Amino acid sequence: MAAKETRILLKHADDPNYSTSIDSYLAVGGYKMLEQAVTMKPELIRAEVKAAGLRGRGGAGFPCGVKWDLVDRKSGKPIYLICNCDESEPGTFKDRQLVHKDPHQLIEGIMISAYANNVALAFIYIREEMPKGARILRQAIEEARAKGYVGENICGSGYSCDIIVHRGAGAYICGEETGLIESLEGKRAYPRIKPPYFPAVLGLYNCPTIVNNVETLCNVVHICRMGSVEYAKIGRPNNTGTRIWCVSGHVQRPGYYEVAGITMGELLYDLCGGPLPGRKFKAIVPGGGSMKILRYDERFKGKNPDGSEYEYGVDDIPLDFDGVAAAGSMSGSAGMMVMDDSVDIMEALANLVGFYSHESCGQCTPCREGSLWAKKITWRMCRGDAREQDLDTLVSMAGNIGGRTVCPMGFSTTWPVQSYVGKFREEIEAKVRENKVGMRGDIRLIEK
Repeated sequence: MAAKETRILLKHADDPNYSTSIDSYLAVGGYKMLEQAVTMKPELIRAEVKAAGLRGRGGAGFPCGVKWDLVDRKSGKPIYLICNCDESEPGTFKDRQLVHKDPHQLIEGIMISAYANNVALAFIYIREEMPKGARILRQAIEEARAKGYVGENICGSGYSCDIIVHRGAGAYICGEETGLIESLEGKRAYPRIKPPYFPAVLGLYNCPTIVNNVETLCNVVHICRMGSVEYAKIGRPNNTGTRIWCVSGHVQRPGYYEVAGITMGELLYDLCGGPLPGRKFKAIVPGGGSMKILRYDERFKGKNPDGSEYEYGVDDIPLDFDGVAAAGSMSGSAGMMVMDDSVDIMEALANLVGFYSHESCGQCTPCREGSLWAKKITWRMCRGDAREQDLDTLVSMAGNIGGRTVCPMGFSTTWPVQSYVGKFREEIEAKVRENKVGMRGDIRLIEK
């Protein structure tokens, strides 16, 4: 039986009769959970979110309820909530779907989360390249304010909280929560050192701060509606709820899919229609450009409950945090990029490395200099004038970037280099030897 979507967050997203107006949202029961939430004790809502097992949908998959528990509530300082809508990871376009098609769902999620954490001011940090999304959000906030769901005395409860939409300057590094906070404060987006600058203790304006992404906050609405027990039944243990996957590249039906409890093969074939006619899958980048690549023909080892081992392939990988991690990569931002047998792996790597070199904030020497040299070496390979030692130098250099920077962006260059070369070394060496890797004109133009 073919796999199907489990649409919860995207239930109304593609309904032609559903709009971004508050009237459409109210007609399907919108803001009912906020009306109920403000009559409850905040700690009970926090407990429900924690019990539901909701993991952050932005990249690392850190448990949302645990993050809320870490907030310093005894400091006497105000607590802030930031919705991370920067969505800058290559291959990722799920959050903008929620913003563009169901903004009030996000606003309700923000307001419930704000109430649960005693927040009086929340921010939506949206990247500059999403001007339509920013307009939609501002309009939706004004509609919600007019109905008493944002602002003073929400739903007559005496609780007050406002939301500010802040447009970022369009930098990849602003997706990192402390870099985002620096940018929100009007400074250069240099990520902060942790410790001591854990946002839950020293975040925005050095006050306790919660940073959750769009999809995570939208899930809060449905945890309140369903209850933690029912919500936790969706998906697998430790991977509860649905996940929106953005699939781009060489499949017949690219797009965004909200699923739970299915495998990668079911997504690629049942929902995305399989490879293009006459083509074969070659590689999958499962969770956004910075994640480690998977060869489509590789095999993995798993363990049965009795301790015995078994083998499985890419198609059998459970499509959740733990399933992808067990295969040696990460689900990250769920931006799945699919490559078929027409793709030049060396050129794909050069393209990615060039992006991360351009997006390095420059604060840390290993990332600033290392990503630049990685770009030079990979582009030199693409031109066909590689040096004999270049490939080993590239891998060695990547090993000296990741884990040696203030923020995790060092791994954005490290992981692609290590995994692409590790999985496709013979192919890359053959291309370099034969001098048949023709660099695309657009990359050559950028280099000049």
